Amino acid sequence: MKRTILVTGGSRGIGNSIVELLRADDSMEVVAPSRTELDLLDPESISRFLAGAPDFDGLVNAAGINILGKLETLDDATIDSMYSTNLLAPLKLIQGVVPGMRRRGGGRIVNFGSIWGVRSKEFRTLYSMTKFGLVGVTRALARELGPDHILINTVAPGYVLTEMTRKNVPPEEQARLCGEIPLRRMAEPVEIARLVRFLLSEENTYITGQNITIDGGFLA
Repeated sequence: MKRTILVTGGSRGIGNSIVELLRADDSMEVVAPSRTELDLLDPESISRFLAGAPDFDGLVNAAGINILGKLETLDDATIDSMYSTNLLAPLKLIQGVVPGMRRRGGGRIVNFGSIWGVRSKEFRTLYSMTKFGLVGVTRALARELGPDHILINTVAPGYVLTEMTRKNVPPEEQARLCGEIPLRRMAEPVEIARLVRFLLSEENTYITGQNITIDGGFLA
């Protein structure tokens, strides 16, 4: 029987690579809702989606936003959107899928953190707030959900060469950043997706509560 996996943020970047990789696996059925189907900024949209959804064997909270800004520029709208998208929505989705996972005898959850949820950098106050917070959620729920055979982890990517990176980061800046990475290159999205696939798979039988950094050695 196919295992059903819910993936948010599946329309672009790392999320899209995850969707493509999982859909190539005949053992998995992937649900990757569009924003019109699931608006992470709208709690009612999340509730409606979950009410009509099947039981899931896996959840990947890959959607996220990163709005940079100095402390004095962080208005309420920016704070709310970052908090709602990056932290509250993943928590509500976890709440929604766990009962079905219990009915199925277990499950796998992968949250998306960042290297900026391990250490931080100027102008990333809100982003780090949400990503550090998501690691806390992961660790607490690993203890709470472990007896139900539900394994939950956070993946923390470093610099990834997505379409957005190519568009927003000039080649000379890309070269400078690669010089700070021991492997001297950014990750390809599929490299992150492969780690997620393993964490979702039944081959992962004992990894839970972890914040797994995949950054080419950047934080080393």
